[in-house]
Amino acid sequence: MNAVTPQLAEIWVYLATTPLLGLTITLLAYQLAQALYSRLRGNPLANPVAVAVLLIIGVLMLSNTPYQTYFDGAKFVHFLLGPATVALAVPLYGQLPRLKKMLTPLTLALLTGSLCGIGSALGIAWALGASKATMLSLAPKSVTTPIAMGVAEKIGGLPSLTAVLVVMTGVIGAVMARSLLRLLRIDDNDHATFGFAVGVAAHGIGTARAFQLSETAGAFAALAMGLNGVATALLLPLIL
Repeated sequence: MNAVTPQLAEIWVYLATTPLLGLTITLLAYQLAQALYSRLRGNPLANPVAVAVLLIIGVLMLSNTPYQTYFDGAKFVHFLLGPATVALAVPLYGQLPRLKKMLTPLTLALLTGSLCGIGSALGIAWALGASKATMLSLAPKSVTTPIAMGVAEKIGGLPSLTAVLVVMTGVIGAVMARSLLRLLRIDDNDHATFGFAVGVAAHGIGTARAFQLSETAGAFAALAMGLNGVATALLLPLIL
């Protein structure tokens, strides 16, 4: 046993210097998380993104691997976020006739959702005695990460803190969305309504959850995610 342990340590040291280690860990973590999600029959508490994040954090802590070392190998997944976001336009194009009919209610829902996301974040943070920097970092929490970090930097927030808050918002939104809509007596069989609401409140992670429900829900979530990013970037400086 004593002879095996040094060998395993040597193997890990070798793997840690391999650029693809981060990519391998990411893919394995998500596959395990997806398998758990399927086994639990889609239980929202077993959200694959949240479980995968926890698994990766556990591996990095147990192996004492710096985050930058992991990210150097996982950059390929990060790069694919761009093409994946652009590809969301394909299902959205299929919903174009319906979008034209729903233009007015969707616009009102977007403005309401964007303002509520900003206002609730600032109001709750202020009531709990948060610092100004924390409040400004929290304000764009419902927007996809690249936009949120850019907005936070411009208004005086902390982009790194904003990134964490955005991920937390997305995971919580994806987990709670369907149950919350049912609690509000909103028909969750209306996939357009569900998708748009999740997209506004929970950006990319919520959009991924919406696609698990249907292509229609995913298309409306993608639309909401993009429009909310633009709306928040324009409204937040004016509000402040």
